[in-house]
Amino acid sequence: METSAPTLLLSVEDYLRHEADVTVRHEYVMGRIHAMDDSTESHNLISGNVVSAIHAHLRGGPCKAYMADFKVRLEINREDIFYYPDVMVACQRAGVEQYYLRYPTLLVEVLSPSTENIDRREKLLNYPQISTVEEYVLIAQETREVTIHRRSEDWAPRLLTVPDAVAEFRSIKFSLPLARIYEGVL
Repeated sequence: METSAPTLLLSVEDYLRHEADVTVRHEYVMGRIHAMDDSTESHNLISGNVVSAIHAHLRGGPCKAYMADFKVRLEINREDIFYYPDVMVACQRAGVEQYYLRYPTLLVEVLSPSTENIDRREKLLNYPQISTVEEYVLIAQETREVTIHRRSEDWAPRLLTVPDAVAEFRSIKFSLPLARIYEGVL
C-alpha cells in the first residue's frame, strides 16, 4: 500500500522569508508554494519590451511599473495568494510593501506552455477580485496574439492578432503597437 506524505502548509510570513533566500521563485496559493519555471528568451524580451515602454510612458506621474520579481498579493475568501505577474502597474502608493503590492491597476502575463492554463483560468478568475484592477492582459510568445480583459467590459476578451494592431491599455492611457511588443521576437 502506497501512502503520500501530507502537504506542508506555509504561513505567509514563512513564505516571504523563504522567497527572500531562494534563487527559484515560487507562487503561493492558500498555503502551498508552486515553483516557477525559468523564462525563455522570447518571454524575457516580450516582458522587457512591455515594461520599458510602459515605464517610459508613466515617467513623472503617479503610476509605477513593476516587473517579474515583484509579487502581487491577493486575499480571496480569507486565503492569501501571491503571484509574480510579468508586468504590473500600480497607480497608488497604498498597499506597496517591500516584496509585493496589493492594489495594481494593470496586470500583464506573458504566456508560457507550463503556465498558460493557470494564466487563462485561475488568474483570470482571481485578478478581477482585486478592486483596483482595471485590465488583465495575456501575451502569447510563440505567435502574435494579445488578449485584453477589461473590468469596464465585464472581463470579455478582446483579441489582437494582426501585425499592425495596437494594444490599448486604457487604465493607464497608453497604446502600444504589437510590433513593439514583439520587437526582436517575431
